[in-house]
Amino acid sequence: MGNRRQVFTVTGSVSPEQLGVVLPHEHILVDFIGADRVSRSRYDPEEVYRVALPYLQRLRQAGCRTLVDCTPAYLGRDPKLLQRLSRASGLYILTNTGWYGAANDKYLPDRVHSLTAEQIASEWIAEAQKGIEGTGIRPGFIKIGVDPEPSEVDMRLLEAAALTHRKTGLTIASHTGPGAAARKQIERLEQMGVRPSAFIWVHAQMESDKSIHVWAAERGAWVEFDGVSPETVEQHEDLILHLRQKGLLGRVLVSHDAGWYQVGEPNGGTFREYTTLWTHLIPALRKAGFSDGELEQLTAKNPQNAFAGG
Repeated sequence: MGNRRQVFTVTGSVSPEQLGVVLPHEHILVDFIGADRVSRSRYDPEEVYRVALPYLQRLRQAGCRTLVDCTPAYLGRDPKLLQRLSRASGLYILTNTGWYGAANDKYLPDRVHSLTAEQIASEWIAEAQKGIEGTGIRPGFIKIGVDPEPSEVDMRLLEAAALTHRKTGLTIASHTGPGAAARKQIERLEQMGVRPSAFIWVHAQMESDKSIHVWAAERGAWVEFDGVSPETVEQHEDLILHLRQKGLLGRVLVSHDAGWYQVGEPNGGTFREYTTLWTHLIPALRKAGFSDGELEQLTAKNPQNAFAGG
């Protein structure tokens, strides 16, 4: 399991290099109803398939090879649907194990409050080793979430993620945002013997103090600017250029946090394209002087390394 040379997609394991160009943070389906009411009976998988597929096909045509689906359990994770969409679109898709503690625990099962980090980790390790819910589909990473001021439960999820990583090699992606919460998590992981290179700081663009991005990247953590949209291209370009200037381009990940079919809205609501990286951001970075090699590092080599785990 700890073999660095394989990454689990919803259609089987591949080498990191086979992942090609990767979008490390996107969503295909999300249900925000809450952990106590979430259920697959709340949507028609045929309709989701029909709505999502054209967006995935356009992404594949743009030159992307792999989409990382960051929808966790209790928020609409559906590995079989992802597997079907992967086969139809020609994209590799990764799903995850882990629980999402942000949003004041709305998406956590009630029983979390009576479980130790070890007990939580044992459930995630079982998914990593045997597959999710009897599907045989194994997660490609661990997804957790913390509030801006991480609670006791949030930190227990982080500790469970550390234990799961140590057993499986899976990378930890944590919905975070502000830098203080990122620092707290990275320091706790180091105390538990987990290298920061196993940690993705999700939504790092929410932190305006660039010195914390530099601190995290110098520690070896992955700093993910994943809010790319036509409106935020300039902001993302600025953040990426800053870390490049500091010699830290090798720790940057970039994605849209786009999609998605939203359960409970007619036809899934407004689906956002996954292609702004190609239509807007990459041209802007080229104009700023990025070489082909640097663009390849940013869009392919970095995420391949991030999800290779180890």
